[in-house]
Amino acid sequence: VGGPRNYKWLNTNQIERTWEQMHLAYDYGVDRIWIVNVGDIKPMELPISFFLDYAWNPNDWPVNRMHEYTTLWAQQQFGKEFASPTASILNQYTKFNSRRKPELLSPDAYSLVNYNEAGKVASDYQAIYRESLDIYQKLSPEYKDAFYQLVYFPVAACANLNELYYTVALNHLYALQGRAQTNELAGRAAQLFARDAELSREYNTVLNHGKWNHMMDQTHIGYTYWQQPPENTMPKVEKITPLTGAQPGMAISGSTASWPDEKTGAEIKMDRWETSAPFIELFNRGTQSYSYTVSSGSRWLHTTPVKGTVDSMVHILLTADWNKVPSGNTPVKLVVRTTGGQTFEVNAVVSHSKLKLPAGWNGFMESGHVVSMEAQHFSRSFTDKPFQWVCIPNLGRTLSAMTLFPVPYTPLEAKQNAPHLEYNMALVNTSSLQVKVFVSPTQNFTGGPGPRYAVAFDNQKPVIVDINADQSLKAWEQTVADNINITATRHSLEKPGSHVLKFWALDPGIALQKIVIETGEVPATYLGPPESMHLPVPGKEKNK
Repeated sequence: VGGPRNYKWLNTNQIERTWEQMHLAYDYGVDRIWIVNVGDIKPMELPISFFLDYAWNPNDWPVNRMHEYTTLWAQQQFGKEFASPTASILNQYTKFNSRRKPELLSPDAYSLVNYNEAGKVASDYQAIYRESLDIYQKLSPEYKDAFYQLVYFPVAACANLNELYYTVALNHLYALQGRAQTNELAGRAAQLFARDAELSREYNTVLNHGKWNHMMDQTHIGYTYWQQPPENTMPKVEKITPLTGAQPGMAISGSTASWPDEKTGAEIKMDRWETSAPFIELFNRGTQSYSYTVSSGSRWLHTTPVKGTVDSMVHILLTADWNKVPSGNTPVKLVVRTTGGQTFEVNAVVSHSKLKLPAGWNGFMESGHVVSMEAQHFSRSFTDKPFQWVCIPNLGRTLSAMTLFPVPYTPLEAKQNAPHLEYNMALVNTSSLQVKVFVSPTQNFTGGPGPRYAVAFDNQKPVIVDINADQSLKAWEQTVADNINITATRHSLEKPGSHVLKFWALDPGIALQKIVIETGEVPATYLGPPESMHLPVPGKEKNK
């Protein structure tokens, strides 16, 4: 209860985060009494259970037993048959919910057009919702009530809430672009808002004849400041009047602009190492469907499909035969012709940087002015007794976190023989680099500066960063709201090609989740760009 926003509805706590923080406390000698404020006991059964079980004997639950704990907990509640998939659902649900608490969600929380971030978040929730529904329908009757309130309801309710905000965001964009589908999305949003109320009603009054009545009365939609709203309020949606007849419109990936309204030309940038294909989106602003064809100015740049009919919307993916693409930046004109009498031209700039890399090289490839790397996908780890790098699975917003054990330890120096991680990468642009480091938020608990980390490219001098250098209330609230601490450093390199980024955890408490290297302007996202292409497949961990 308080700034930056109340959170009192559903569980947003990963047991992996509890493990990481309480492991630090225990190893620092706090081993007599642990006290936790759990708020309302329901629906916090899983994190409360773990906190108490871990506190009983921390040595019984090393980091490699995290998934085992959730599986055993699910087995204890619902039997053995569905324990493993239920544990997987719970692990994913708490990860998704910890990214941004439900009370902090809004239509613009996740990026709608950059990397399809909002759509991916919504679809990930829907996937675990379908899995939970499937298990619920197959469970023996004696387990159904417990499963509903412990697993199905929180997953269904949060999947529905994220789908609501995603739908509202699309509604706003489609209204801006004049799409006939705008009103359909407004209706869909109203249905999702009503579904939220219906789920709470079922939990309160139908489940086990109202055993848990009023437990889900907590408001969670319509926050405008830190305090909760008196009632849930429907997010604002837009409605338009579609034009008469067939009225073609076009949008492209990575942009909110639409044509023919936009006066500047449409440009799509393609890159050899991008992880998702760019696209053209044809939509209807009118009341009648229309047909289209797409022609390419190059035999090696392809569109799928090349023709069809647009009722409401069609995605046209762009792919290239990279073995035939010339080196450098090659412009290719795409022409879309429609029976609605509208012709659209798109200039695709296809980048194929043929870097000279050593034989057998492995690492991340720059694409779209960015290299994004999950922490556990390092190229090499260096340790020195008694230290070891430990992966805390599932911790954080995207994959996992890397931290240095054992603690406590006196502050380390950023030296080549000190424990550190190395990440191989191939860079095209090297004159101005920004390295963003994503770590789990933590307070300065050692009394000195920090916690601190250091980064360096190749054999350059390491740059030391204090993650809590900004002590302002604004910075603290941003870190709490986003559930991540992001700091940045500036670097430059002489030439493109193969480079190594080195990372040191100088003080205890650094839990590294992700590193993003920006070599130019990068589209804004909440979670950061998705992980870059790796040659070959990442995950082979080597120790020296």
